[in-house]
Amino acid sequence: MASPKRRIETDVMNMLMSDYEVTLVNDNRQEFYVKFKGPTETPFTGGVWKIHVEIPDQYPYRSPSIGFLNKIFHPNIDEHSGSVCLDVINQTWSPMYDMVNIFETFLPQLLRYPNPTDPLNGEAAALMMRDAQMYEEKVKEYVKQYASQEAADEAGEEEEEDEMSSVGSYQSDGEEDQAAGEMEEL
Repeated sequence: MASPKRRIETDVMNMLMSDYEVTLVNDNRQEFYVKFKGPTETPFTGGVWKIHVEIPDQYPYRSPSIGFLNKIFHPNIDEHSGSVCLDVINQTWSPMYDMVNIFETFLPQLLRYPNPTDPLNGEAAALMMRDAQMYEEKVKEYVKQYASQEAADEAGEEEEEDEMSSVGSYQSDGEEDQAAGEMEEL
């Protein structure tokens, strides 16, 4: 059986060779960022999130820690911390899983099939159960406001965070239409 260090190397190399944009933190293979796009045919379509990943020394026997850095409106993702409530990462993680599984299977399924009965974001869960249409509208609003390529690029840079959150309110309607058109081209 491969050592945890070798397994980390292998899994991170697979992520680097995947279609995901991966940025290592200080060339550290146990901490990196991944650009994650919202799954198609969901209200998250067109969104881009920067996800922080930390791999523990005990990996693959202990799950990685993941968190969304730019805002997302979802019952199972804490809006402020970006923490994710996902059984397969938090409780039922298995050494059979790898990093690519998280981004190709687990996160897309979480966004497609939220579980409002086990929320980290009570507001999103309540809205989803009370009015699914309004929930989808709010998700799309968050995607437009917080999940552009630029927002994902800047996410996690604390000194710029305050500036970033107010940028959208200064755009004119024409600029918003142009930004939406650019998002569709991606």
